[in-house]
Formats: sequence, structure tokens, C-alpha cells
Amino acid sequence: MTSIELLAASAIVAVGAILQGSVGFGLGMLAAPLLVLIDPAFVPAPLLAAALALTLLVGYRERRGIDLRGIGWALAGRLPGTFLGVAVLSVAPPKATNFLVGTVVFIAVALIGSGVSLSRTRAVLFGAGTLSGLMGTTTSIGGPPIAALYHDAPGEKIRGTMSSFFAVGLVITLSALAFIGRFGRHELYLAGWLLPGAVFGYTVSGYTAPILDRGYTRVAVLTVSTLAGLSVIVKALAG
Repeated sequence: MTSIELLAASAIVAVGAILQGSVGFGLGMLAAPLLVLIDPAFVPAPLLAAALALTLLVGYRERRGIDLRGIGWALAGRLPGTFLGVAVLSVAPPKATNFLVGTVVFIAVALIGSGVSLSRTRAVLFGAGTLSGLMGTTTSIGGPPIAALYHDAPGEKIRGTMSSFFAVGLVITLSALAFIGRFGRHELYLAGWLLPGAVFGYTVSGYTAPILDRGYTRVAVLTVSTLAGLSVIVKALAG
């Protein structure tokens, strides 16, 4: 792998980090397909390691907005959602799964855009966490369910809550990858090249996030969620 390719990978992560640092999610959606084109070794562990650094930074910056109660119930739902995702992968074709998940995201965005709003009760938070675990396991895009649930919250609360939710999940995932030998010295080396991009994107998002907070956060969340659903459907059709 050449230095140019490594720098290009870091630049891709920087753009994705600006998006996630501003909205609350989107790094994996944007960066993963492009990094695979450079070298598949960047995904999943190196990208996830860079994402963990980013979520910790954003979570600390937006710590006053973290909904600890909501995170607890969403994380409780993520575990069964992950197991459900594994079960789905074992019996359903990936193409059909991706298409179904993408369609669900589109329907959710359409409902929210029409004015439908769900109260963040324990049951709803648990359900969103379960759906996020299912989607994250089957398509690597687990942000939309949580983002949709908090779409009407202040930007600080969306970014802080989602960062906390993702941080716990990333630690679990990276630990599992290390256990099976998929997160070792080489992956750390590649992650080291991605980290500057993540830090740069985080820094820039400190300026872009307040702009979105002037009344554009909801539109940004719905737009990124729509793009996430579209990316999953395109992946299904391409497959």
C-alpha cells in the first residue's frame, strides 16, 4: 500500500468524521465503501478503531447532552438485536436482508418527515436499540433507528447520546475482533493512518455542528438517514 493510498484513506475518514461529528452518525456509511476500494484491510477493524476514537471525542464534547436513561434501555435492546441479526444472516440471503433494511429506513424517514413522533419510553428505546443491533449486524449501518428516535432533540443531545451508544458497541465489537485475531498489529498500523483524519474531522465538526444547531439538525438527521437507507438498497441491488 502506497503513502498516497494511506493519505487518501485518512482524507476519506476526515470527511466522514465531519459528518458524524456534526450530525451524530454517518462515518461508517460514508467511509466503509470507499476504503474497501483502496484496500479491504481497512474494514472493519481499522475503521472501527478510528470510529471509536471519534465517538469518544464527540461524546466528551457533548457530554452535557447525553441521555443516560435512554442509552441504558437502547443498549439493553442492542444485545438481542445483535443475536437476531446473526440469526437473520444465517437463514436469509444478504441481498434480501439489505433491501428489507433499506426499505425500513425509508419508511421510518417518511413517517417522521410527515410529523409522526414517538415518545422515548423504555419500550420504544429498547425497540430502537434492538433494531439498531439487527441493522448494524446485517448491514453495518445501525445509526438510523437511534437517530430517528432523537430527531426532534437538540443537536447536542443527539450527538452526545449516539456517541455514547456507539462507543459501547464499538468496544464490544473490537474486543470480539481481537479475540478471533482480526484486530492485531497490522490493523493497529492501518488505524494509526486513519486517526489523523478522524481527529481533523472532529475538529472541523466543532465549527459545523453549531451551524446545524441553528434549526437544521432535524433535516440533517433525516437526510443522512435517507442516504444510509439508499446506500443499503444500492448495495443490495449491486449484489
